Amino acid sequence: MEKCWERRGCDEEMQGRCPHNQPGEPCPSECNFAACVRKTHVVTDDLDLILNPDRDYAAAVKEVCRICEHFLVHGPDLADREGEVERPGNPNRFLL
Repeated sequence: MEKCWERRGCDEEMQGRCPHNQPGEPCPSECNFAACVRKTHVVTDDLDLILNPDRDYAAAVKEVCRICEHFLVHGPDLADREGEVERPGNPNRFLL
């Protein structure tokens, strides 16, 4: 069976970060196939939403969800997660 990155023409660097290659990782925002077309997707500029320490950012399916107002308002909190709570991989994701 053909892999998604073979069909989509992703370069080697992108293949190394592909969530289909590394289960549990969100779809990278620079991937041409990561765009959200839902009516609820609105990129926010509200830093209080973006920097909410209670939000479970690891629950985001795509990296773009982490700056989406809908996810940041309605998404799950860390307190809602069952089991061990881990922070997402990139500790510098909020450096602007």
